[in-house]
Amino acid sequence: MFFTFNFFRKKQRVYTKIESHIFGIITELLKVGSTDINVDELGGKYYLSNEEQHFKVTILSNDYVIRLTNTHDSVAEKYDKVFVEDVLRAVKEEKHRRMEVVYDSITNSIEKMAERLHNRLIESNEQEGKSVRRLETKDLENGQKVKY
Repeated sequence: MFFTFNFFRKKQRVYTKIESHIFGIITELLKVGSTDINVDELGGKYYLSNEEQHFKVTILSNDYVIRLTNTHDSVAEKYDKVFVEDVLRAVKEEKHRRMEVVYDSITNSIEKMAERLHNRLIESNEQEGKSVRRLETKDLENGQKVKY
């Protein structure tokens, strides 16, 4: 049984030296918060851009092409399908992680705003209740008060 399990295990892909460098560059870019990630899913295009480092990466998933561009050079090469899919997986995971962070931030802001609004409504209702009670008493001619 143990041998069958190892047989079905997916072998880890070993990248070429160039693929390892490119994967490393892209991974480092994804770690930097100032790197923008833009996606055109219909066109199968993924863009990484870091203006501070003057570096851009374009991934054409349909053609398995990766283009690296800096201020001096621009190089586009076709790579192995599995390698490009691994790169895209890393890009998509980071994009998803960033979207979750934004989503959590927006959710927290909405919850805080709703809580403040709720508290204001409670205070407002309490204030109205006090003023309504004051209006409900009326003085009679003999000095007694009548409640409605």
